[in-house]
Amino acid sequence: MRFRVRKTAHVLERVGLAMAGAACGLFVGAYVGSAISHLTTQGFLLLMMALGAIGFYLGIDTPQLPFDEEHSAIDAAELLSSAGTLCAALAALASVGVIVLRLEPDTGFAWLVLFGWVAGVAMQIVAGAKARMRK
Repeated sequence: MRFRVRKTAHVLERVGLAMAGAACGLFVGAYVGSAISHLTTQGFLLLMMALGAIGFYLGIDTPQLPFDEEHSAIDAAELLSSAGTLCAALAALASVGVIVLRLEPDTGFAWLVLFGWVAGVAMQIVAGAKARMRK
């Protein structure tokens, strides 16, 4: 019974992370889509949300290597996960800031946010896949 409860709690936690990633993707998509006219589509919004959901589901809370002499090398999955989470969160925060404060930055800033978001969630997805393959 305890195993089922722990497994259910873990799944609920991961679904919550995926929902947070999708929400972040929605903000990035809304800002970037409004700043770059070619990306003002519902498909673009859905893509940003899907990338966020997958990235946050896989890339946050990855299984870590134990801290001992055998595993003294750098954990690439953990490094990618943390860097990806930082990039994705910064991109989402910048998007929310622009939307809420009604700023009108240069189009280059929108491209930078888009690049940061895609790079961040890509790092999270790779990190999550890499960490789960070594189990």
